[in-house]
Amino acid sequence: GFVLAQPPDRAKVIAGAERGFDTAAKAVKMPAPGCAVGVSLNGESVFEKAFGLAEMEHNIANTPQTIFESGSVAKQFTAAAIVLLQQDGKLNIDDPVRKYIPELPEYGKPLTIRHLLNHTAGLRDWGSVMALTGVGRGDRAISQAVALDVIYRQKYLDFMPGAEYSYSNSGYNLAAEIVERVSKQKFPAFVDERIFKPLAMTKSSTRDNYQRIVPGRAQAYSRQGPNAPWQLNMPFMNVYGNGGMLTTVGDWLRWNAMLDARTWNAPLVDALETQGILNDGRKVSYALGLVVDKYKGLK
Repeated sequence: GFVLAQPPDRAKVIAGAERGFDTAAKAVKMPAPGCAVGVSLNGESVFEKAFGLAEMEHNIANTPQTIFESGSVAKQFTAAAIVLLQQDGKLNIDDPVRKYIPELPEYGKPLTIRHLLNHTAGLRDWGSVMALTGVGRGDRAISQAVALDVIYRQKYLDFMPGAEYSYSNSGYNLAAEIVERVSKQKFPAFVDERIFKPLAMTKSSTRDNYQRIVPGRAQAYSRQGPNAPWQLNMPFMNVYGNGGMLTTVGDWLRWNAMLDARTWNAPLVDALETQGILNDGRKVSYALGLVVDKYKGLK
């Protein structure tokens, strides 16, 4: 058996969060973009704070309610959509991808949905392929259809499905396409109806149209060096599944609390936390859209 450690003291957790937050906020020379931070304890949000600007042109500050681009954390939700369809009996995660997407070339060994979600498919990342033309991701507006077209045109894989782990956004764009074909719904609508609404993630949505006005959304910024001017760096892509989720720290904490407590759909959580296994039996830390790891002895 094992002794369960005492849950951290609430006041200590909040004090620690304040210290970390203040250190980070003081290190940023204003005016500058910033971030929002959320900390939860036993599924309850105990600390939410923000610093920096959500919008530099009008000097608008970030708040804990500010909506941000989530990057690849979106992959968890794409994987969850696939798992829900498996629970509905509409697909199997170990089905070959070509059963749903015949446009994908025949690569010899069957490429399964699980390979896509574990990054063990050997699929080239469409953004890297486009970059070879001199015009890559972020250099022009890109639609989901264009990204998929680049993927369908790849006649070869980088390795046999299941032989290695190599992170590739392409697998998650294909997964989103499978969700649409199997559910007969647009991906943003499916995720909203089946995940965001039941979990009361009311501030979350999919950026399937970068021109849509999203009240409360932060602009994104970058700069070429520590003293260079800030520049707008807003994604102008309508590509989703691999990313493209807009959300708040509060909504993320709800999702995390659900994963932690397994309160909503325990078999879904088990599926999301099932790590990938390579053909030679080696386990990879990447599961379905999330990494399973240890930090200071804690899962």
